[in-house]
Amino acid sequence: MYQFSRSIYRELSPHVLEDRGDRSQRNHQRVLRACEAAVERLASDRHYFARPARTLFHEVRAYFPMQGQLLAYQVINRHMALASRYVELHAREGLTFDGSPLCCNATTRKGAPCQRLPLPAAKYCPSHKHLDEELEPAAA
Repeated sequence: MYQFSRSIYRELSPHVLEDRGDRSQRNHQRVLRACEAAVERLASDRHYFARPARTLFHEVRAYFPMQGQLLAYQVINRHMALASRYVELHAREGLTFDGSPLCCNATTRKGAPCQRLPLPAAKYCPSHKHLDEELEPAAA
């Protein structure tokens, strides 16, 4: 997944504002860390990360000049959409981004995470599929 965060950073790096003082690379490091954290969260917690592009842009927009913020948002939006599609593609196959099998998002009565495999294109296993159905009418 780091190829997505690195590609965002590579496109944005020429436009990052330079730091004042001794530490000339601090802004670049902050932008890179924010990109990596956002892509990692998208991969590991995609159901609870509603607007990844918007979140990342709000984190890094202070490191760009005003005239470069539209470009920064467009780059972030494009790459995060590609990353989202990549994660969704692997989720449909029943695998996480690193190749391990998906687990159900529910917890058992004892509070432990459910270890069963979710249904195809769903977040929950057959035992907990009613939880997925309860959320859909509320969203509509």
